[in-house]
Amino acid sequence: MSMPLLSQIDAVALDFEATGSAPGFMNAPWQIGLVVISNGHVDLNHSFNSLLRVSKEQPFNPYAPGRWAQLREEISQAPTMQELWTTLREFLQGRPLIAHHAPTERGLLGQEFPLQEFGPWVDTLAIAKNAFPHQKDFKLENLIPRLGLSAIMSERCPNLEPHDAFYDAVACATLLETVLAAPGWHEMPLEQYVAMR
Repeated sequence: MSMPLLSQIDAVALDFEATGSAPGFMNAPWQIGLVVISNGHVDLNHSFNSLLRVSKEQPFNPYAPGRWAQLREEISQAPTMQELWTTLREFLQGRPLIAHHAPTERGLLGQEFPLQEFGPWVDTLAIAKNAFPHQKDFKLENLIPRLGLSAIMSERCPNLEPHDAFYDAVACATLLETVLAAPGWHEMPLEQYVAMR
């Protein structure tokens, strides 16, 4: 039986923004962004973006990136992940999940839904290190401009910037889309991407 090619199936790029660590509190997600990659192409028509509730009692690590300080009131009234499960399930189950440094997203998702199974996981950080070995910095916010992808990101996510969960999910998907279009990578089966380190 032939292995499916990542370039020929649907996958979902996922990003969380989170509170960061604080004494006595778990790191909690406060925003989620999701976008489908279908047959190797980003599909913005199938995407999702939401703030996630964090109680006012929970402190944010002051070094946590993102716009959480301006959105603190909205975050305290946003839906919980459990309240969004019906929608999230349509994106997150039964498909490969893509993230930039996947252990972070995998850990936060598992923390919220410990009884659910997700994956397989594909890590665009590992992919970038293999596809662009001469890059000196593999942070997503730096890879996008260095790979000439800033214009397409401005088109896909106008008025957004790095460390917004939706922007980062689309940036992750756009990075993967770029790799999948390259010779050799287009024909690579999903299992090779999953195994990449």
